[in-house]
Amino acid sequence: MTVAPTLPAPGTITMYSTPWCGYCRRLRTQLDSEGIGYTVIDIEEHPETAAYVEQVNGGNQTVPTVVYPDGSAATNPSLADVRAALS
Repeated sequence: MTVAPTLPAPGTITMYSTPWCGYCRRLRTQLDSEGIGYTVIDIEEHPETAAYVEQVNGGNQTVPTVVYPDGSAATNPSLADVRAALS
């Protein structure tokens, strides 16, 4: 069963992540420096969310997977991609 994501508040994102993911740490640092709000969901701590990540990534548990307020998802987006999606 795939868990549907809870949509983030306007101007923020939800990031599916793991503690060991360097790309996730980099994106969080960039979001912090830009003042962009986000919620992190650890797919290892909440394995039921891994099914959603797999669904939007062709069966792979690729992180960071970001969900925008409009419900769209992106895999390993750049800071510029996040800014554009939120504008």
